[in-house]
Amino acid sequence: MQEKIKEIASRVRELREICGISADEMAARLGISAAIYRKYENAEEDFPASILFEIAQHLNVDMTVLLTGEDPKMHVFTVTRKDKGVSIQRRKDYKYQSLASNFVHKKAEPLVVKVDPKPEDTRPSMNSHPGQEFDFVLEGTLKVIIHNNEIILEEGDSIFFDSDYAHGMQAVGGKPAKFLAVIL
Repeated sequence: MQEKIKEIASRVRELREICGISADEMAARLGISAAIYRKYENAEEDFPASILFEIAQHLNVDMTVLLTGEDPKMHVFTVTRKDKGVSIQRRKDYKYQSLASNFVHKKAEPLVVKVDPKPEDTRPSMNSHPGQEFDFVLEGTLKVIIHNNEIILEEGDSIFFDSDYAHGMQAVGGKPAKFLAVIL
């Protein structure tokens, strides 16, 4: 896994430099400290998926380029078979699978996200990113914490929110939760 993180970090750095954007400027665009950004680029910390998605937008490339080093090829449609999406281990609390990694010029990033349960008194890690997010619970029960609110979502429930606000997800009930996330 560490090797994959190094490869992604190297691609991000190379593309950023080709685009003539300094590390400090990219950090400012992302709304994070330059020190944290440098840790991502030096593969000292793993990129959160939301930050990687935003970097791809700033570099004017598809997130697939950053993840795999290859350009997406599909223009009309792309099919992703069950459990065959490109695996993205972006945050230790979540397991991501990209559902449209091979589609060119996506306007949204659809992901299946799995969250393993933790002790009920554990607060999930929080993140934020520009744009909006839609989450639809496929399996289990999910606690969503956003802007000082805690919302419990059951299978079939969904939430749409401004992802500029800090948010985090946690599986509850002692079982994993799986949800469809669409980052816009």
